Amino acid sequence: MDKLAENTFIGHLLELRRRVLFAVIAIFAGFLVSYPFSKTIYNILAAPLIDVLPKGSHLIYTSLPEVFLTYVQLSLLSGFVLALPVVLYQFWAFIAPGLYEHERKAFFPLIFASVFLFIGGMLFAYFIVFPNAFRFFVSFSGGDITAMPKVDSYLSLIVKFSLAFGLAFQIPILIVVLVRIGVLQVATLRRSRRYAFLICAIASAVLSPPDVLSMVMLLIPMYMLFEVGLFFAARLPAVRSAEEDTADDTAEPSRSAAHEMDAAEESFRDRGEDELKK
Repeated sequence: MDKLAENTFIGHLLELRRRVLFAVIAIFAGFLVSYPFSKTIYNILAAPLIDVLPKGSHLIYTSLPEVFLTYVQLSLLSGFVLALPVVLYQFWAFIAPGLYEHERKAFFPLIFASVFLFIGGMLFAYFIVFPNAFRFFVSFSGGDITAMPKVDSYLSLIVKFSLAFGLAFQIPILIVVLVRIGVLQVATLRRSRRYAFLICAIASAVLSPPDVLSMVMLLIPMYMLFEVGLFFAARLPAVRSAEEDTADDTAEPSRSAAHEMDAAEESFRDRGEDELKK
């Protein structure tokens, strides 16, 4: 038994290594495709800031390799985004064999919903939050103060907060999963709406840029997404236990065996009657 468990564990490790290797190769291929367009990608990301900068202000860099390293980092991020379908497929192919049929049916849509919400959070930050936040920060320039942001600092800022908004938009998925596995109850979540609002307020203050407008612009969609997650969690089918799945898996073979035995008995009886007639 120990030898079998060891072989199974080693087999899982080899399978995990193979899946991770495919994912890394896909990300590297995405990096190679993205690097020639890294400057264009950076200009797109810098557009919310450039549009609100005072006339004559522009992005700067203070060390010689700064721009090159920034383009490399940006190409890696872009390569990961391009390779995301392959990465998700490798993740799914690794965990799917260990799931029951109803778990696979429930988990597969959650992956696509999670990606959709993550991209939606990043787009919300890019088109709604960043222009207003940057306009607020740039408003302090004037007179002897001139806004001249650094290239790498700006990339770090926009990537960090884009990821923060993308993760914040995962709230419905988190609620559905926690309710599905039995950690939370829908009735408890309904009674705890005020605490959920407080948690969303704290999270928005931590994740958003340090201004009240950005905090409010993140707080509102976060709480709305909490209500969306609660809505779908309340409509989940009852969770089936492993014993029920095992019973379902064994019930059909048992019925098939019984049917075959009945058919064999009936055939034997008919054959006996034919011999008696003869």
